[in-house]
Amino acid sequence: MPATSPAHPERRRRRTNRFAALAAGVVTVGALAAAGLPGSATAGEDHRKGGHWPGRYQDVQLLSFNDLHGNLEPPAGSSGRVTEHQHDGTTKTIDAGGVEYLATHLREARKGEKYSITAAGGDMVGASPLISGLFHDEPTIEALNKLDLDVTSVGNHEFDEGAKELARLQNGGCHPKDGCYTDQRFKGADFPYLAANVLDEKTKKPILKPYWVWKKNGVKVGFIGVTLEGTPDIVSAEGVKGLSFKDETETINKYAKVLQKQGVKSIVALIHEGGFPASTSYNYDCDSPGAGDGVSGPIVDIAKNVTPQVDALVTGHTHNAYVCSIADPAGKPRMVTSAASFGRLYTDTTLTYDRRTGDIARTAVKSANRVVTRDVPKAPDMTELISKWNTLAAPIGNKPIGYISGDIGNTGTESPLGDLIADAQLAHGKQLDPETDLALMNPGGIRAPLTYAAKAAEGDGVVTYAEGFTVQPFANTVNLQDFTGAQLIQVLKEQVSGPNAAAPKVLQVSSGLTYTLDLTKSGADRVVTDSIRLNGSAVDPAATYRVATNSFLAGGGDGFPTLGQGANDVVGSDDLTALEQYLTANSSATNPIAPPKADRITIVK
Repeated sequence: MPATSPAHPERRRRRTNRFAALAAGVVTVGALAAAGLPGSATAGEDHRKGGHWPGRYQDVQLLSFNDLHGNLEPPAGSSGRVTEHQHDGTTKTIDAGGVEYLATHLREARKGEKYSITAAGGDMVGASPLISGLFHDEPTIEALNKLDLDVTSVGNHEFDEGAKELARLQNGGCHPKDGCYTDQRFKGADFPYLAANVLDEKTKKPILKPYWVWKKNGVKVGFIGVTLEGTPDIVSAEGVKGLSFKDETETINKYAKVLQKQGVKSIVALIHEGGFPASTSYNYDCDSPGAGDGVSGPIVDIAKNVTPQVDALVTGHTHNAYVCSIADPAGKPRMVTSAASFGRLYTDTTLTYDRRTGDIARTAVKSANRVVTRDVPKAPDMTELISKWNTLAAPIGNKPIGYISGDIGNTGTESPLGDLIADAQLAHGKQLDPETDLALMNPGGIRAPLTYAAKAAEGDGVVTYAEGFTVQPFANTVNLQDFTGAQLIQVLKEQVSGPNAAAPKVLQVSSGLTYTLDLTKSGADRVVTDSIRLNGSAVDPAATYRVATNSFLAGGGDGFPTLGQGANDVVGSDDLTALEQYLTANSSATNPIAPPKADRITIVK
């Protein structure tokens, strides 16, 4: 809730955090090194005005992140980089992420801060890499405990294994089927998961705490946590069985009143729903030309309607980075932040607490996204944690999942491995819905080839689980959606037009889908419409087709907006499971899979 602005704006507040000396916007590595943490990067406008008076006003540091998805080790490829806008209009990429580095950055940021809170915006677990996903994300909860996370909202992926498993992650205990993974009982999260808008259908009450209050020396800050109301639409029915998901805004407003009645006037909403900034650069100014003008999506309407009693919104879900001021219903600017995903960024926010009113001096709020660079020392306790779980994962990683008769490469406009993965996703789609017609796979999601020569003692031609994971490490789910034939044709044209015009991204296609790609032409015309066939028949623009893709493409990723417009979504297993199932069902030591011919797309040069 807005508080009276400090009376002496000419007197600037001081921050004890060594990052505070950094200017708003992009800061060079050299300047950051001078600030005390080599290679750190900072971004966003310094949304701060007003002054500081010892005694009445107290700075409270809020460090936040979202959508970690169990990425304990540094994420690979583009998932482990952020784009930074430079003053001269160019951009550069920075390698980022990994909890060994995140821990170092957070601990450095907290130095000198007597009042510091660390919060998260959901999806801490789920769709996780091998090191965490194999163990039902116990390693990630252990890491978050070591990071001193204070509180988080739930996200949709917290429900991947259902409410009972989420309760186990909160409260501890061995897995009901797999048991304990070490000689010590899993103790659960030291921090509360908040789920204000997730109700038990029988009791009509939240399944976890709806809010939590941080207190220190008379300073009180309340947190309300919600996930997107549409969670049931993107999670398996089993995962949300017996639950109902309520409107985010109505829920936040309800519990803001509850907190106010308890004397808590400083409130932060943790919302697992997000927006889409106009730029992919993490330091893009989304308040240009006006406050909040550079961001769109569901979070904008939520921010405009959440009660002014809430002082800041920490968001997530879309995996985007932004620090924006969006006016509340009273027309007062309010900070809305998101720190991308996978631990590549964290948001550093200063909330100025007014001890006289118990509220946040809204005009004094400062916020900026910081890059989790990898040129700082690794946190030893995180290195030890990763080593422990990697050792436990080794027996699983060495398990054979299939057999091949030769190298299956991942290079070329159409690759043999791309065809194999598309076929695997089509097969998985047919398990979910026998009416599934085809599958499409983005080439950037195929990180390595399958090689015939043995890497260890498994023998030539044996594909291990670890090798499969190296090929598909992103833990995307296989999603089914309905598209018209016209939309399917548009998707194929988006491979070579719009954002992909200069650098085409040619989707890998499942068996039965064929077409001609004429590289002598330009733009969308490079896809020859009359050549598009499914099982020998022309694609009918008016017909409906059931299409399997990974969840990244299903969200419109890689410049395929039409793939984000499908209907009747069904979410299946992760893409690695689909590949494993396909290899296991279709190969053996005596009958290995041969490399596909990669002849489904006819290339004209």
